Amino acid sequence: MIHRLPLLPTLLVLVAVAIMVRLGFWQIARLHQKEALLARYSAAAQQRAPVAWPGDPEAARLALYRHSELSCATVTGVSALSGRNAAGTPGWAHVVTCQRVGGGVAQVVLGWSNGPEPVHWAGGTARGVIAPGPRLVADPPLAGLAANAAPDARDIPNNHFSYAVQWFLFAATALVIYAIAVSKRLRGS
Repeated sequence: MIHRLPLLPTLLVLVAVAIMVRLGFWQIARLHQKEALLARYSAAAQQRAPVAWPGDPEAARLALYRHSELSCATVTGVSALSGRNAAGTPGWAHVVTCQRVGGGVAQVVLGWSNGPEPVHWAGGTARGVIAPGPRLVADPPLAGLAANAAPDARDIPNNHFSYAVQWFLFAATALVIYAIAVSKRLRGS
């Protein structure tokens, strides 16, 4: 029977299946990488000693979920984004863009409110937790706002296992469909 298999279609299907299986194993590797990253973030969140506000993207990546503070010399922008308070109630997170003392720009989430009305904060020292962005989520909140939900690494999805299962199922499905097609072709000839 093998000598009667169409050569080019069989090779194409086998290459496609090999690629899908490889992608499945790549997702398993990503699963382990993400688990290590989330464990590092969880350990960082437990540390109470503040770190300096990160000056570059690599330093920011390493400082995520750590406590920090920064001095905001001038507020250069104000916005309100969808957010949740410390109790999980939806509302508005109020964010300012700061020109930092000593140079550089930083985002500070001042706190939470029920509405998007602009708040006024003239700048100063902000303390809190470094969230992805990076941005500093103020703790305690500033400008008379309520506490925003604290950044939590558990909010980062880790669906690499389900992606791996998908790739393996795609590979199996391709093999089954090809086997059915070939068997029908062979019975018909």
